[in-house]
Amino acid sequence: MVFIVGAFVAVRAMGLGEYLDQEKLRDWISGFGLWGPVVYILIYCVAPSLMLPGLPITVVGGVLFGPFWGVVYVAAGATIGAAIAFLIARYMGRDWVEGVVKGGRIKEIDEQVKTRGWRIVAFTRLIPLFPYNFLNYAFGLTSIKFSHYIVATFIFMIPGIIAYVVFSSSILELFRGRVSKTFLAGVALVIVVSLLPFLYRKLKGGGGGGGGGRARPDSP
Repeated sequence: MVFIVGAFVAVRAMGLGEYLDQEKLRDWISGFGLWGPVVYILIYCVAPSLMLPGLPITVVGGVLFGPFWGVVYVAAGATIGAAIAFLIARYMGRDWVEGVVKGGRIKEIDEQVKTRGWRIVAFTRLIPLFPYNFLNYAFGLTSIKFSHYIVATFIFMIPGIIAYVVFSSSILELFRGRVSKTFLAGVALVIVVSLLPFLYRKLKGGGGGGGGGRARPDSP
């Protein structure tokens, strides 16, 4: 939010609003035909393996492709990228990956995978207690089946993808002084997604009634 406010002030102060016409940008990207989405998805496919942050790429997807196609392309790129990082960890560079995730909670995740399987993938994707890039490599070092990992990753990343793409799809209009219903809906969705880890911690700490504040032994 601080970044958005700062960017808004800078755009207004420097008079750049006229250059941030979202429709012109989308017309420009559509001029590339199929290559526009293909190049975007390819960039997203490579980013997780290079440990590059995915959120800026997601925001660009919302700006360039809008709320619907933005979700489609981000979901495709993020899922393929997660699959590539997983396979690198499992088959191609285990020693290197172990060095990358050293000091993380890989042992805890591995133990949870053994008892909960795909559900721990679903949980960590839906409630982002761990960084996205870390998880891609970490799950590759566990015993989970690739098919279980990729299906759970795809399905349970969707809520977060929808939230950030809808939010970013009208962000340029905000910089030009226009607040759309799409932007407000995106803000609400981002807030909900951002609060999930805090709500989880609160519920876990509360113990779910009669548990004396203790979490279940098999909870993540």
